[in-house]
Amino acid sequence: MKLFLIGMPGCGKSTFGRKASEQLGMEFIDLDTEIVNHVRKSINVIFEEEGEEYFRAIESELLKSISSDHENFIMATGGGAPCYFDNMDFMNTNGLTFYIETDIVFLIERLSLKGINKRPLLKKIGLENLQDGLKEKLKERLPYYSKAQFTLPFEKDLENQIVQAVRART
Repeated sequence: MKLFLIGMPGCGKSTFGRKASEQLGMEFIDLDTEIVNHVRKSINVIFEEEGEEYFRAIESELLKSISSDHENFIMATGGGAPCYFDNMDFMNTNGLTFYIETDIVFLIERLSLKGINKRPLLKKIGLENLQDGLKEKLKERLPYYSKAQFTLPFEKDLENQIVQAVRART
């Protein structure tokens, strides 16, 4: 079984994905970490030196190759991954997709200045414009996120919702 977690930056894809993978005995894959390991540069450096288009191409390539090479996993995708190429359709065809729905105000609380600086698109927006920038990003991305097979509202035990949905399907 292949599970893909999608949603805005800071919504908890990596945190809850790790917890759910432990409960289900599945491998956890963080797509951003895989990109960093593959390119051997931080995401910020990739954006600065190569640009977003290059990053998105690598992201899509790794999404598909990792999915082909692994049978059982939970993958935390980057917030923009579903929005480029045919990534969302690919994930829906090849596994279960979970959109972690999170309130913008809560995202701002979760994204410290350090968290913003690690995310090139948010860094570009800046702390003073974060709320409006996140609203705009969500507006752009929601048509893709809404294609997920499951929409889970953010809760403290979100991993249990993921586990229950998976167990109901098996």
